[in-house]
Amino acid sequence: MVEIVTSVGLPIDEKLMIKKNRIVPEGAGDVSGMKRISVVTGIHGDELEGQYVCYELQKRIEKEKDKLTGIVDVYPAMNPLGIDSITRGIPAFDLDMNRLFPGNIDGNMTEYLAAGIIEDVAGSDCVVDIHASNIYLTEIPQIRINELHEDALVPLAKAANVDFIWVHGASTVLEATFAHSLNSIGTPVLVVEMGVGMRLTKEYGDQLVDGIFNLMKELGIWSGEVTKVKTPMISKDPDDVSYLNATASGLFVPEVKHGARLKEGELIGRIVDPLCGRVLDEVKAPQGGMLFTIRDYPIVDEGSLMGRILKEEVCIYE
Repeated sequence: MVEIVTSVGLPIDEKLMIKKNRIVPEGAGDVSGMKRISVVTGIHGDELEGQYVCYELQKRIEKEKDKLTGIVDVYPAMNPLGIDSITRGIPAFDLDMNRLFPGNIDGNMTEYLAAGIIEDVAGSDCVVDIHASNIYLTEIPQIRINELHEDALVPLAKAANVDFIWVHGASTVLEATFAHSLNSIGTPVLVVEMGVGMRLTKEYGDQLVDGIFNLMKELGIWSGEVTKVKTPMISKDPDDVSYLNATASGLFVPEVKHGARLKEGELIGRIVDPLCGRVLDEVKAPQGGMLFTIRDYPIVDEGSLMGRILKEEVCIYE
């Protein structure tokens, strides 16, 4: 059943509405005591990978609705204005929605919307907050976790069928994010990063949907069969990850595929000069490991992030 989570008036008799679709078991009466999973996406309007996940998840549930034993809340567009205008933030306000939480019910329009979202999602047994990368980089399916909530979230993340769990230090936490605001009040949120901005990567979406069903099974929300999930790589040490930054401005021409296992010194790509036909720099792996982030947009400036490598010692599936 489609419900309006929160809404505000806009100029010229329009209304901004944030909606969710609540799916409950057939014939369910009082659902107040049921387990609940919330699937959230679209906080950033240029990140569309989660839109496909919302579609595919609901399609599969409807095929076996009799196996549903709990509540599934699907929020496909937390920032509908951003999605409609293909912008990361909230247009006209020049605001990143993921820096507004937990909001303020008595605040301005954006703070009011954020507060309404938090109120509606709070209390879920698990929240999957799906993001894509920006238009410049492609990411393998991964879950990023603040070390403050590591004990509660890593066991859930292991069930989500991602390739990589990246536990960050507390100093990297942005307290105004959706995930941090809910985790801080005891509602567990898994932040998924995958794919690339403004596009869909169907294989990643299908992989995550399998993981969500597995999470639902573990939480007692799904009684049907589930696909065996991957055992993810887990990084907790900042030294596990090497960052590749451009040493020159030009056109990046990759020589390896995203997700490649590299040896130290192996060629990743070249930065070339289209005007003079020269190679400006050869981008090589500083250490052996997996290329879990790669530059997707080919134009680079000096200092641009080209990729990230997870060191070989961590690239072992248990």
